[in-house]
Amino acid sequence: MFRHRGKTRTLNHNKKIASLLSCVAGIVNVVGFLSVQRLTTNVTGHFAFFVDEVFKLNFSESFIYFFYILFFFLGSFFSSLLVEIITLKNERFIFVIPTLIESVILFAIAFLGHILIKDNPNLIAFSLLFAMGLQNSLVTRISNAVVRTTHLTGLFTDLGIELSQLFFYKQKEQQVKLISTIKLRLRIILFFFFGGLLGGILYPYFSFYVLLIPAFMLIMGLYYDTLRFKLLHWKRNYNLKDKRSYH
Repeated sequence: MFRHRGKTRTLNHNKKIASLLSCVAGIVNVVGFLSVQRLTTNVTGHFAFFVDEVFKLNFSESFIYFFYILFFFLGSFFSSLLVEIITLKNERFIFVIPTLIESVILFAIAFLGHILIKDNPNLIAFSLLFAMGLQNSLVTRISNAVVRTTHLTGLFTDLGIELSQLFFYKQKEQQVKLISTIKLRLRIILFFFFGGLLGGILYPYFSFYVLLIPAFMLIMGLYYDTLRFKLLHWKRNYNLKDKRSYH
């Protein structure tokens, strides 16, 4: 799911990571909005508000929106920087540190959000935007830009293009590839919606503690990936020993 890159990465790997991370983003999006009334998974709206405040000459407020954009960018930059550094040492672990950092941020806001919201609500938004920038950059690198999970604008654009292409691409191979991609887009949208729905239902009862769900989901995703890799490695070694003993 996380581990495979390049030619070793399959559609099934992308489906798994898309389901996990889009659900995480959906929960963060709703919890961020309900708690501080800010979008915390993308910056499109923040850019519009930033420009609006600049034209109103309300520079103090415009700086806040600028920092929303900046923290998402910094998350993306930091994630990619980590990937490049870790790749030089052991590329099998490029996903571990960024994912752990994201989960730590979510744990921190889950436990400290009640304190921060009184005097520093923007710090909550900055942290969540940084985490989502980090996630979006990581999954983009891992999936070779096939999967994006933190916002839906590009997804609906791609989905509209691919659905229209079904009317013109008549070869079986083209149809199969298009349908697989469309299913992947729909999966991301569905899990983003499910995450948002879950966050919306639980937030009135548990407030910031809802963020413990995506934090644990990320940890379990790492654990699943590591366990599955060890199991496959054990099977290969076992089969190799069998062949040697047979000969």
